[in-house]
Amino acid sequence: MFRTRLLSGILLVAIALATIMAGSGVLAVVLCLVSLTAYRELTRACGVHTEGTRSEEQGAANDMPERTGRRSVRFNAPEYVGMIMTILYYVLLFAALAYGEEIGEGLHEVYPVIMIAVVFTLLFFLFTYVFTFPRYRAPQIMTAMFAYLYAPVMLSFIYLTREGFENGNYLVWFIFLCSWGSDTCAYAVGVLIGRHKMTPKLSPKKSIEGAVGGVVGAALLFVLYTHFAINRYSATELPLLLVAVLGAAGALVSMVGDLAASAIKRDHGIKDYGKLIPGHGGIMDRFDSVIIAAPLIFIGLMILTYH
Repeated sequence: MFRTRLLSGILLVAIALATIMAGSGVLAVVLCLVSLTAYRELTRACGVHTEGTRSEEQGAANDMPERTGRRSVRFNAPEYVGMIMTILYYVLLFAALAYGEEIGEGLHEVYPVIMIAVVFTLLFFLFTYVFTFPRYRAPQIMTAMFAYLYAPVMLSFIYLTREGFENGNYLVWFIFLCSWGSDTCAYAVGVLIGRHKMTPKLSPKKSIEGAVGGVVGAALLFVLYTHFAINRYSATELPLLLVAVLGAAGALVSMVGDLAASAIKRDHGIKDYGKLIPGHGGIMDRFDSVIIAAPLIFIGLMILTYH
């Protein structure tokens, strides 16, 4: 198992490295595929992939239909809506960034696209709910919308960081340093000196000492990467103290993302979100911390690079 996990991890890092270095359309397509997979894993885990029939109770006081005979299906309407809107979202992001770069506005053209995409996705989910009623329950529609925001929209900040900043090819690695880097540091410190359990009901192996090690480790990694790579080889100059603060904050948020994904699994009685990555599980199992860290790092970089 360890060998399989290690080989899968190396391959995953190699793919991430090649994809992010390529950037542009290659990164947009790969992130779109990753987002679709993560969205599918979330909706499956949370039971969105069911449909039902109804039978009316004569003389019922509220005259509302009762849902019965629910069955699992391969794909259903809410999932199709989320997947179609995910593809459209990435197409619009790519077009908006290309147009913004052409006219010299950069990220300013992207913000309305994000807002419009989210609003219209919600509207399409509501249309689906209304015009197929009572085939789908309200929790299914709300979960499908949550999955869309949680995976595709949050993951898109990797693309926005890579393509939206002047030196995005350097800055985007902050996202992975504060998620995968802090996770490695937390694991090492936890194994060496971990004694006090942080969240025994969610993740019994995680310790408070490990969490502190992850936060400190991420801050140190941010400072080292900034000093030896960004400030030396790119046109961007970042203050080391503020970078350390951003690294620590990113590590904290990535830990919450990891635990939140674990909580969803425990709520629904599953071990892994999928089997796509041997030894790791699904996309959500490997990218749970990255998903949450990406928007925070993006916002932090917006503040640090604001002129």
